[in-house]
Amino acid sequence: MSENSCHATPLPAASAAPDTFGRVVDYLRISITDRCNERCLYCMPEGYHGWAQRPDHLTAEEILRLVRVAAGLGFRKFRLTGGEPLVRADVPEIVRGMAAIPGVEAIGLSTNGTRLAALAQPLREAGVRSVNISLDALDPALYRRITGGDVAAVLAGIRAAVAAGFERVKLNAVLLRGLNEGELWPLILFAAEHGLPLRFIELMPVSRADVLTDANFLPVTEVMEMLRAREHLIPQPDHRLGHGPAKYYRLAHTGALVGFIGAITNQHFCETCNRVRLTADGKIRPCLGNHGEVDLRIALRHHASEADLAALLRHAVAQKPQEHAFRDRYTPCRPMVAVGG
Repeated sequence: MSENSCHATPLPAASAAPDTFGRVVDYLRISITDRCNERCLYCMPEGYHGWAQRPDHLTAEEILRLVRVAAGLGFRKFRLTGGEPLVRADVPEIVRGMAAIPGVEAIGLSTNGTRLAALAQPLREAGVRSVNISLDALDPALYRRITGGDVAAVLAGIRAAVAAGFERVKLNAVLLRGLNEGELWPLILFAAEHGLPLRFIELMPVSRADVLTDANFLPVTEVMEMLRAREHLIPQPDHRLGHGPAKYYRLAHTGALVGFIGAITNQHFCETCNRVRLTADGKIRPCLGNHGEVDLRIALRHHASEADLAALLRHAVAQKPQEHAFRDRYTPCRPMVAVGG
């Protein structure tokens, strides 16, 4: 696996190898498409049309085969991402197939919510247990400026997700200095009103290197101080919602549960990382913030055995770096929408 190139090459079968830093990696995030119906400033570079040259997305059958292999290696938690996963028509069928695989304990979905109103109930019935919904602003004009989308559709999706009875529905907001500072408190009040946890996520250089500047980077520590000026934040050290890295606090008066994900400012962020990613075109990315990838699609389409696929997946886990490279002038070689959320 190359650490300095986005070009993945098939690797020879490797013996079983754990994460070399003692982390238990049992969580696979699966991008099922790099297409998206929004154009978020932090995710998709202007003019990106990568999918137009890439008729090589994994089929539902290929995805399910890799989930079966991963479950056989001890992966228990799975999340469907994109792009926007709900632009793919066969999502309910993929979920049903995953739910039937022995060893699959949890299936989640990350979505912008714009198509969730019609799909929340079918997805719940198919086997999705948790849903993360992006909501960077409530103001319609600002939401459109950040994402290119319609916040009314997202709010309808949130209502449908709550009504469908998922075990967890979480809201995610990416922090953007100069854009959505004024939306932080309205988002907190909205989350509290609906009884939903809200996570504030630091901006990461996942679309272009120059997306992360002093002018637009808003650290979670600064946001916490902004909130403390209005309310007491009560640490929730034992509160875990799902399988992510958020640190949660309860706001004393509103009762809102707010999580903070500080990939840039938290120097210990990677110490408990338990995930790898499968891109829509069949590459295993051991770390979002490193270039290395292992190609499983070539092996799949050359009819590799499940033992060979398992060896490649074990090799990818063993290559997981100690920490991401976002603080080292990291330049993504393909944007977040192509890697998977």
